[in-house]
Formats: sequence, C-alpha cells, structure tokens
Amino acid sequence: MPPGDAPTGAASRRLRPELFPVGEAFGDVVAVVLGTYDGRRGGILRLAVHPAHRRRGIASRLVAELEQRFTALGCPRVNLLVMPDNAAGLRFWQSLGYLPMPDVLCTKPMPPAPR
Repeated sequence: MPPGDAPTGAASRRLRPELFPVGEAFGDVVAVVLGTYDGRRGGILRLAVHPAHRRRGIASRLVAELEQRFTALGCPRVNLLVMPDNAAGLRFWQSLGYLPMPDVLCTKPMPPAPR
C-alpha cells in the first residue's frame, strides 16, 4: 500500500503482527510493545518490561524497533498516552523525542458485567 493511502474494508482490520515486537531473555518474553497503524497515524498502546529486566535499555530498543516498522509502513506520526501522574513515564517518552500535547482525555466508567 502506498504511504498515505488509508486501508479500507478487511485490510483496515487486519492484525499486524509486525507491530508487536517483544524482548526476550534466555528464551522468555520479558518485554513487549504494542503498536497500531490505521493508515494515517501510528499508536503505541502498551509498553511493558518485566521488573527483573528493567533499566537495561530494553524498552528503548523495543520502541526503536517499532518506530522502524512504522517508518517502513509509511507512518507519518505516532501517538501514545501517558497519564499526568506518571512522571517517570513522561520522562522516558520525552527522552525518546515524544512531546506532550494538550489533548483531551475522555474516559467512561463501565457498569459491572451482569451475573
């Protein structure tokens, strides 16, 4: 698909395993970053590193890998959400070049599932 063309139909709903890089140590998954791309912009939904493997650069390397994959898809921009009380998370993302934006966070509490 040429860069900038938005996928339609089934293509827009296709799972893109290339946007789910994982970090491994001794055959175990110790980190994961989950990305999405809708043909207009990328999104980073989740970044997690097992506590025993933090502070080793794994998260930065995973994000760099995901960014390379976004670039290969022609993705012009990547968005992610950091909660305002997550100072360490905000510092991490800013160290990778992500800038805070004055977006509006919308949330809706859902009722408990019926029993």
